[in-house]
Amino acid sequence: MTDTLISRRQLVAAGAALALPSLSRAEPAWPSKAVRLVVPFAPGGSSEIIARSSAAELTKLLGQSVYVDNRPGGGGNIAMAEVARAEDQHTIILGHIGTLAVNPYIFDKLPYDPTKDFKPVSLLAKVPSLYLVHPDLPVKDLKEFVALAKKSPGKLNYGSAGNGSAGHLAMEYLKMATGTFITHVPYRGTGPQLTDLIAGRLDAASVGASAVLQFIKTGKLRCIATGTTQRIAQLPNVPTVAEQGYPGFEMTQWYGLLAPANLPQAAINKLATASAQAMKEPSLLDRLAADAAIAVGSSPAEFAKFIGQEQLRWKAVVARAKIKPDS
Repeated sequence: MTDTLISRRQLVAAGAALALPSLSRAEPAWPSKAVRLVVPFAPGGSSEIIARSSAAELTKLLGQSVYVDNRPGGGGNIAMAEVARAEDQHTIILGHIGTLAVNPYIFDKLPYDPTKDFKPVSLLAKVPSLYLVHPDLPVKDLKEFVALAKKSPGKLNYGSAGNGSAGHLAMEYLKMATGTFITHVPYRGTGPQLTDLIAGRLDAASVGASAVLQFIKTGKLRCIATGTTQRIAQLPNVPTVAEQGYPGFEMTQWYGLLAPANLPQAAINKLATASAQAMKEPSLLDRLAADAAIAVGSSPAEFAKFIGQEQLRWKAVVARAKIKPDS
C-alpha cells in the first residue's frame, strides 16, 4: 500500500515537472507594448491616409498604441528590408502594389523576399487611381490628352512617387493602352511630386484619389479620367479610361498589412481579426469614403492569394514597359 502511494506521488510530481517547461514557454499576450506600423513612403500620399486611419482603429481594438513611422527610400525596399529583420515582435509594415508585386521584377536583387520574409495579415483598402493634369494644360479629357501627346511625342511629362511606384505603373499602363510616349520624372514620394504638379512644373500624373480630391475640387488640378471600372461618387462627371475608348482598362492602388515571418501565427490571427473589424468601423469607413478609398479587410489566406495574382499581372506589365529602378 505504501509503495503504491509513493508511486502515485512520484507520478504526480513527475507530471508537474514536465508541465513546468511548457508553462514557461507559453506565449505572452500580444501585443504587450506599442506596435510600430512602418509606411515605406514619404508622408502626403494615399499610404499615409490608409495607414493613419487604420492605426487609429487598431489602437482601440488591440488595447495598445499603433503608431505610424514613415521610412521612405529605395522604392520601399529600405523599409521592407528593415521590417523583415525586425525581432521585437511589435513591428509591422504597410504592404503595397509596388513593394509586393512590382519590385520583385524591376530589381535584379532585393534586400528582402516578399514571400519568405513576411506573413500577409490583411488587405486593408483599395484606392482608385486618377489621371491628372495641371489646369493650364489645354486638355479637358483623356481623348484630348492622348491627341496632344501623340502630336508631340516626348514633349509632355508626368511625375510619379518613384520608379515602380503605383503612379509610375498607372501611367506606363496608360501609355501602353494609348500608344503614347510621355516622359517620366520620378520623385521621392507623392508629396514632392504633387507640389511640382500643382506648381505647373509637371504636365500630368496618376495619383490615388485619397491624396488629390481636395486639389481637384479647388481647381488646382484637373482630373481627366479615373482608372476604375465605374465612375466614382466623388467625381461623377469624370469618365473612366474605359469609357473614353479603352475598354477593359482598370488601375487601382492597394494597401495591406504584413508582419515579419517570425511573428507567431497567433499574433497574426489576432491582428488580422482586428484589421478586418477595423475596416468595418463606421468612423473609418467615413474617413475612407471621403477620400474615395474602398475598405476591404481580408483574412491572411485571402491576402496571400491576392498578392500572388497581382504579382502575375504586374510581372507582364513591367516586362512590356521595361521599367527599371531608380539609379
